[in-house]
Amino acid sequence: MPASRLTGSRIREQRLINGVRQADLARAAGISASYLNLIEHNRRRIGGKLLANLARELGVETSGLAEGAETVLLDQLSTAAATARQAEVELARTDEFAGRFRGWAGLVVEQHDRITELEARIAALSDRMTHDPLLARSLHDVISSVTSIRSTSSILVNGEDLDSDWQRRFHSNLYDDSVRLAESSQSLVDYLEQSQDAGGAAITPLEDLEAYLEEVGFAFPILEQGGVVADVMAEPGVPQSEAVRVMLVTYLARYKQDARALPLSELRTDESPGVTAARLNLPFALVLRRRAAAGGTVGMVRCDGSGALTLHKQIAGFAMPRLGAACALWPIFEALSRPMVPVRKTVDVPGTTRQQFVCHAIAEPKFTGDFDAPQVLEAVMLIEPAQEDANATPIGTSCRICPREPCPARRETSILR
Repeated sequence: MPASRLTGSRIREQRLINGVRQADLARAAGISASYLNLIEHNRRRIGGKLLANLARELGVETSGLAEGAETVLLDQLSTAAATARQAEVELARTDEFAGRFRGWAGLVVEQHDRITELEARIAALSDRMTHDPLLARSLHDVISSVTSIRSTSSILVNGEDLDSDWQRRFHSNLYDDSVRLAESSQSLVDYLEQSQDAGGAAITPLEDLEAYLEEVGFAFPILEQGGVVADVMAEPGVPQSEAVRVMLVTYLARYKQDARALPLSELRTDESPGVTAARLNLPFALVLRRRAAAGGTVGMVRCDGSGALTLHKQIAGFAMPRLGAACALWPIFEALSRPMVPVRKTVDVPGTTRQQFVCHAIAEPKFTGDFDAPQVLEAVMLIEPAQEDANATPIGTSCRICPREPCPARRETSILR
């Protein structure tokens, strides 16, 4: 039954809430009880004066009974149903459920939103616990202090024959460890509060660089128009950290070369990157980088030969770990194992809402200036939303927060089990 025919269910619900008999409401509205019965069972459309009369008799606004009033609720229920992992949802009766049991429907939506929020929070906290070196060090200090205090306390409790000198020494150690625990705990609390106030502030030069690139949309009109790197570096808002500026200059130098080789005016985002590379006789990786710079709903990641991610351009629905340790099934790592061979793959990403993306990736050697120099590889992957594909490859973000079981590439158990 289409969502636009919920009006009758809403009329029936409001009549029952008011304790009005069907015959009485029909008489007051100037229609027969049998016709009102058809309306309440969504077998007759209703609008105009009759709807206004019924709303008046029921003491509600006309908009409260109007067709389409449940559209938002129905969309939310459909979203919740799409994330069901085991239960078979009767989608054909969604409108009936929303019309007859609006309160329960609202509760389902509320719980779905809460679950989505908690899953996102767990993912963020797990990722932070795994990759935040400052947080890991603070936790290590706290745990070390607690362990030391417990060990010293057990000796004092069980060591009845300790002489006074040893007792004083253990008491001194206990006091020192207690002070260290207090300081470590306070440092941890301060750090967590500072991070929360900063909204997840960057902790590495790479994150500072990515935050700046995200702010400017990974695009630099000055360089697109033939300007020089120094012009960009002189603009307000450019990070002042020396480490970040060194990384940014390297990024901008390559960006300028890419813009000269492939102006955005010659880039067609409606064709496959492989077709563009062949049409213009350009390196595949260069085309991928230019597609990311052209804007739109695209993401990009870059990694070095060790597989460590060295750049992230975020795209909604495709979660990326802050520092390395990404899912080994990402196409970028397949490309890394086969240098100079383009890889195209549709992937299925886990989450509260199932999403699929098409990924184009390639790994290329970076010339280091001498034939005897070690080979240095760099891989890049472009990520774009994809149409539903039954043969999509299931991937994750990182093992620690991936719900997929079993997985041949799993390195550690997931906290979501």
